[in-house]
Amino acid sequence: MSTKEKKKAVLQEKLELLRTVTKSHAVNKASIIVDATKYIEELKQKVEESEQQLAQDNNLPQVTVTSQEKGFLINVFSEQHCPGLLVSVFEALDDIGLEVLDANVSCTDTFHLEAIGGESQESVDAQTVRQAVLQAIKKCMETAED
Repeated sequence: MSTKEKKKAVLQEKLELLRTVTKSHAVNKASIIVDATKYIEELKQKVEESEQQLAQDNNLPQVTVTSQEKGFLINVFSEQHCPGLLVSVFEALDDIGLEVLDANVSCTDTFHLEAIGGESQESVDAQTVRQAVLQAIKKCMETAED
């Protein structure tokens, strides 16, 4: 068997494995990859829902970030808040190159932020934005405890 044939066989094997894992009924390579991409998005959604449920159960801040055509919709809800939380979140967004275009904030008894972040000069995705916000909240909460 030539090297080219071996590579083709390995690729076919991997595509078949991918097809099996994603429960795809597609037969061509492009369709299998499209199905796999959809499957990954579904898994990401399930992870986010699980994290939100865990956050609710443990009274942790809930952070959701949704990709939009040009930027992100960022929602933060926390039963607890600390002095400077809003500033910490905005600084974290600025650190990843995301400009806040619009924001609604409520921080009387709880902390709630709904913000629209514009496109970043750097390549960031919703998960990166979410992690930056969670880190900012964690850092602020730790500072408030000291």
